[in-house]
Amino acid sequence: MIYFISDLHLSPRTPGAIRLFKAFLARIAHPDVARNNRLYLLGDCFETWVGDDDMEDPCHQEIIAALAQASAAGLAIHLQHGNRDFLLGQDFARAAGLTLLPDPYVLSTPQWQFVLSHGDALCTDDEAYQQFRAQTRRPDWQAAFLAKPLRERLAIAAQLRQQSEVAKRGKSAYLMDLNPGETDDFLRQHGYATFIHGHTHQPATHDHIVDGIHVERWVLADWSEDRGEALSWDGAQLRRESLLPS
Repeated sequence: MIYFISDLHLSPRTPGAIRLFKAFLARIAHPDVARNNRLYLLGDCFETWVGDDDMEDPCHQEIIAALAQASAAGLAIHLQHGNRDFLLGQDFARAAGLTLLPDPYVLSTPQWQFVLSHGDALCTDDEAYQQFRAQTRRPDWQAAFLAKPLRERLAIAAQLRQQSEVAKRGKSAYLMDLNPGETDDFLRQHGYATFIHGHTHQPATHDHIVDGIHVERWVLADWSEDRGEALSWDGAQLRRESLLPS
């Protein structure tokens, strides 16, 4: 089985979501099935990530330990950056036993082809966000930010998070969704592969007709304290699975 999840937004403020995630990992990394399973985390696994030197945080340690245990059992884990955790680096990847992927990423299986992305790069109607995104992905900006003391980075992240929540309340819904034209171009550029992404917190399955070709777009659900969702591929079909506390 191949599993796709995104937008867990794990933090010390979401202990329920962390428990759900650990239980999900334990199930798909069970010794009987782990080596036949793959997991793709499509961004925003963490609510915020200000650098790999913050791995000593107890919450981060708990999540990293669960990922490393699942990886050691044989589960192949792959992760894309989201808009909240784009500073996850190779030190984190080594500690968690996972592989960082570019965005977008084309996943080919014997039966089908998928293109995976967090999704935020296609929200092009939100020009202010795209300017911020372009700035924070620059190597010089990241180097300067990571050179700041950890406490200062945490304070900056908290301020930015608060500003983002305020800004979202004043934005039209279309600004926070994928631009239709850009999405069709993206599907065309990636060979009309089935598109799986997160970011918008609007789980749905969309049908696109691009150059006369039917293409599916699956939007992953965000997680909360009392529910999660995984999309699975068994070699024949995609299926949504609700994850609830035991």
